[in-house]
Amino acid sequence: MLVNDQIKLAIIAITITIPLISFTVFSSDSNQFKKTNESKLQVMSSFYPLHEFSQRVGQEKVESKLLVPVGIEPHDWEPTIKDVQQMQKSDLIIINGIGFEKWVDKLNEMNYQGVIVDTSIGITKNLNKESSNHENVIGTNDPHIWLNPVFAKIQVKNIANAFSNSDPENLQYYQENAENYIHELDLLDSKIRNELSGCNHDFISFHDAFSYFADEYNLNQHTIIPSYAPHVEPTAKTLENVINKARELNLKVIFTEETADPKTSQVIANEIGGKVLVLSPLEIGDNETYISKMNKNLNNLREALC
Repeated sequence: MLVNDQIKLAIIAITITIPLISFTVFSSDSNQFKKTNESKLQVMSSFYPLHEFSQRVGQEKVESKLLVPVGIEPHDWEPTIKDVQQMQKSDLIIINGIGFEKWVDKLNEMNYQGVIVDTSIGITKNLNKESSNHENVIGTNDPHIWLNPVFAKIQVKNIANAFSNSDPENLQYYQENAENYIHELDLLDSKIRNELSGCNHDFISFHDAFSYFADEYNLNQHTIIPSYAPHVEPTAKTLENVINKARELNLKVIFTEETADPKTSQVIANEIGGKVLVLSPLEIGDNETYISKMNKNLNNLREALC
């Protein structure tokens, strides 16, 4: 009888404990997910720049994973069932926002229990604005805020605030890491301003990725692909127009991207007697950092403009 009584007590304890644990771990609102134990925050970032930002802010206090595989272009990426299962296990999912991650609605439909961190919050987007700095009208779906270091700083701050909300015991740690990285981004911003000041303003990028960058540094972006998505084939008429624009502006550098076929840019460069350089939108991961790749972009822009 004593054994049976002990078993009954154990069952009662379990039935009480499990709901309490479940409430503690999964009770959350749309803005917050509280870490309840000593394990690291489980974080997934939608593509490479955000993954690096999360690593710099969280360091050893978070387990940060990259959602879009290294080398894969994130514009049209869609998660597999396995990807969704991984996301369901994460505490926070870091996204760029502005419609860049078209798959986010699926997470909401699947009752994702963690926090979706939209890093575009607080950033003034280019919305249906026709600017003299651009050949094309900027629409509501221009997502390339990370290419502007001033906006990248806001994204880093948004990530730090999200980590702090979910893990308030380490708030100071996250905020200090963010401030240290923001200081590096400040230096990058100053370097770009100084080295491009006094240079020409017009450049031809491969696709319409540098609107925010051009706005920030008083440049005029023209594009080969008049789209925010890079996988559109230019027509013969488009190529003719770009060649004429390059001649009109006396440009000698045509830009391509890592994942683009350089033949398109090379055709234009051959017609104007120029050369092809890479201007990276930093959308795919490799063994370089955000700042090192932005410095490469700066060097190639200086060659084209200065």
